Amino acid sequence: MLQPVRLALALVLVWGTAPRADAAPPRTERKRAVSVVVNPDAPLPEIRVEAASPTWLYFPTAIAESTLTVDGQPRTVDAAAVPGEGVRIRVLDVGKRSIIVQPVEDLRPGERHELTVFFADGRAPARAAFVLVSDPAEVDSRIDVERREPPNAACPAEAPRAPPRPEDFVLLGYVDQNGVQTGTVAPTADDPRGLRSESGWTYRGATWALVDVRIWNLAGQRPWTPGEATLTGKGGVTLRARVVTEGGGEVAPDEALRVLAVADTPPPEAGGVFALEVRGTGGRNLVIPRVLFPKRATEGDR
Repeated sequence: MLQPVRLALALVLVWGTAPRADAAPPRTERKRAVSVVVNPDAPLPEIRVEAASPTWLYFPTAIAESTLTVDGQPRTVDAAAVPGEGVRIRVLDVGKRSIIVQPVEDLRPGERHELTVFFADGRAPARAAFVLVSDPAEVDSRIDVERREPPNAACPAEAPRAPPRPEDFVLLGYVDQNGVQTGTVAPTADDPRGLRSESGWTYRGATWALVDVRIWNLAGQRPWTPGEATLTGKGGVTLRARVVTEGGGEVAPDEALRVLAVADTPPPEAGGVFALEVRGTGGRNLVIPRVLFPKRATEGDR
């Protein structure tokens, strides 16, 4: 007959090696494709994650790594996050076309976390968003993200594009901690060419500069359409600008057109005073000699 101590030891060994009846079975791993939501009113696709293994997301094109957020908060790689620190979703890695995530512990029933990232090329759909959840039976080990093109213009009733939101400008890097500085544009007139401009405004963001001005086509002239523009600063520094117009590209005689000239942000050595030349049809150009761009806060007094 076994001694009490030996009997207790035997029972411990048996209990330690025998499978527990209440132990949860391992989840079934899935690899599947998930499409980016095009309609902003549609529910976001769910991705099933678990604390025992990471989930890989592969994107068809490059993503803007700095735009990654979880529940609206910017996130970088934080693989060392542990339970109790307030971080529920760890970001193990962010690459040019991939993200690896893993919860610090299995999510509770009904617990949901939104993961969002923007594509680097800015084409529609520009944003990829998903909801991270835990499922007792399955886990997504790999997600191949599909980015389907939105319906083309041939549709009989094309839905209007959703207006940009303030957070979009920050996430895409158009606005940073320096905000948006504004300057002024002095009016000018070129009677021989039949063009003149009103007072206007300049805007300067993180990586861009913009001139906003109304240009008049004087009475007795032919219709005029602006086509391209350049900004010239100190030392002959020249920036090519993209021309955007409001209300149609052609301005009739004795009428005005709002013209926006958009360029990369000027380098500090170009100074803050520029000449804007807007070139249009019929060889008629308008030079606005005094366009003032404010200095960014990080440039100091240069």
